[in-house]
Amino acid sequence: MSEFDEWLRRTRRLFEEMDRLIDELMRESFGEFRRGRVIGPYYYGFSVTIGPDGVPRVREWGNIRPGVRPRISSYVEPFTDVIEEEDVVRVVVDMPGVEKEDINIEATETELRISAERGERKYSKVVKLPAAVVPETAKATYKNGVLTVTIEKAEKAKKPSGFKVKVE
Repeated sequence: MSEFDEWLRRTRRLFEEMDRLIDELMRESFGEFRRGRVIGPYYYGFSVTIGPDGVPRVREWGNIRPGVRPRISSYVEPFTDVIEEEDVVRVVVDMPGVEKEDINIEATETELRISAERGERKYSKVVKLPAAVVPETAKATYKNGVLTVTIEKAEKAKKPSGFKVKVE
């Protein structure tokens, strides 16, 4: 079986699972709606990227977590993109409908905890960083519903303790 055939098989299985989850969710939601309880709105999305090793990676976002019974949260897990550059790690988060004063960010050497709440808009996300960082160097900007956090990598923060070598 070729790599493409394997990828296609996995992708089909992913879509079949999504269809099953959506059908189950709609049945449950319709039952709640008939009983006078509306539990929504629902957000679910995903992105598929193929890494350098050729393996597809699926990243999910929203307020629905797949499982035996989908788990629905009042907080939406926003779409997030993590970009590792030579000296920094850049995290871009889609969080429309909040103001910069509503956003809370906590940084450690290995992860970012991002949350925001304004009225009905509630976001929460824990981002595992691809490299060790220096939390004190974190800088964040928020414009047009997009939060961008830039943090220096730990390797960059370490100043080389070199010395002059005398050639004999």
